[in-house]
Amino acid sequence: MTLGWPRSRSHRGSYRAPNHPQAIRLLVNGRARALGKLGDRAQAERAIGRALEISDRHDVAPGLTSCISFSPYGRARTLANALTARVALQDTGHVLRDAEDLDDLVEKSDSAWSRSLVRLDVATAMLQQRAPDVEHAMSLGQQAITLASPLPISSVRQRSRDLYERAAPWRSRPAVREYGEQLHAWGCQFPPAEAG
Repeated sequence: MTLGWPRSRSHRGSYRAPNHPQAIRLLVNGRARALGKLGDRAQAERAIGRALEISDRHDVAPGLTSCISFSPYGRARTLANALTARVALQDTGHVLRDAEDLDDLVEKSDSAWSRSLVRLDVATAMLQQRAPDVEHAMSLGQQAITLASPLPISSVRQRSRDLYERAAPWRSRPAVREYGEQLHAWGCQFPPAEAG
């Protein structure tokens, strides 16, 4: 028997308090990303759209708001986090357009984690293109590692590894080997021999 309640925690939270500032996080970081990984484009985009609607209702200063604050996500932060769901959906054009629109705000952000994570999403999207830009993707990956090196968070480490795995078809290229070596030196679990 089903009571009609949403199953996931992120969906339950946004269902019970649909206009609460924290619903933005639940929708864009939880629901949209999970649906993106499942390949459910329509529902993921619906969750992103709803998160953006709620972001727009709150009086948030322009710029990339903090990802670890209890304040509502502003539109730029919501869009930056939506990149990850759209990478999972392989919506490359959308990722690259949004990242370009957000570039100035991301670069002005005082969060090295945010700058790192956006670079990793863009790098992954570059490998998903019809004509992958492997060298540029690996350069962005190296920048992401450098930015996050002093105090990396688990999501940066995970996306850095994911990028390397996605670059598997090009492991013979120097840029991919160098990225793999930097990952290994950073403490990720890729021996340098795998990069060759």
